[in-house]
Amino acid sequence: MSTFAKRERLLLADLLEAEGPEAPTLCEGWLTRDLAAHVVVRERRPDAAGGILIKQLAPRLERVTAEFTAKPYEELIQLIRTGPPRFSPFQLKQVDEMSNTIEFYVHTEDVRRARPDWTPRELDPVFQNALWSRLERTSRLMGRSSPTGLVLRRPDGQTAVAHRGTPVVTVTGAPSELLLFLYGRQNEADVELDGDKEAITRLHQAKQLGI
Repeated sequence: MSTFAKRERLLLADLLEAEGPEAPTLCEGWLTRDLAAHVVVRERRPDAAGGILIKQLAPRLERVTAEFTAKPYEELIQLIRTGPPRFSPFQLKQVDEMSNTIEFYVHTEDVRRARPDWTPRELDPVFQNALWSRLERTSRLMGRSSPTGLVLRRPDGQTAVAHRGTPVVTVTGAPSELLLFLYGRQNEADVELDGDKEAITRLHQAKQLGI
C-alpha cells in the first residue's frame, strides 16, 4: 500500500527533475541541486546528517554534502526516487512515515512556491488530518524559539500550542499551511495571524522557527 511519505517522495523527485538543477527554492542560498543533495545526504549518510542538528558535526556535513552536490543531478534524483539503502531505518514504514512525510511535503513546496506562478495544491482531508497529527506532536519542538506566544488553529477550531508566552499570536490555516509557517516559511504560508501587531511583525520576521 502506498504511504504519504512515498507519495510525497515521488512528487518531490518528479518536481526536481522537471525544474532542473539550477531552479530557485525557498531554502535560503539553495538551488534545486543543493536541495536534492540535502535530501540524499539526510537519508543515506547518517554519519554526516547529524550535522543538521549537532554543531560539532557540521563541518563533516558540509564536506559530504559538497561531495553529493558535485554528483550528476540525474543521479541525485534517482537516489531520491529509489529511496534509502536496504538496511536504513527509513526502510521501515513507520519510520518513513514519521520522518519523511513532512520532510518531503515541505521541500516539495520549497520548490513549487519559489516560482512566481505557483498555485496551491489540492490536498485531500485524510492527508490534511495526517499532517495535523504530526504537527501536534512536533509543534513544541519547532516553535520553541518563537519570539512570541504561538497558537496554531485549524479552520474547524482545533488548536495546538507551539510556544507559551506573551503576547500571543494565533495563526489560523489548513494543517499544510500551518506546517509551512512553523517550519520557517512564514511569508509563503497561506494563513491568517491574529494578535498584537508588533508581535505579528516579530513572528513574521523570526529566523528561529523550525530547525
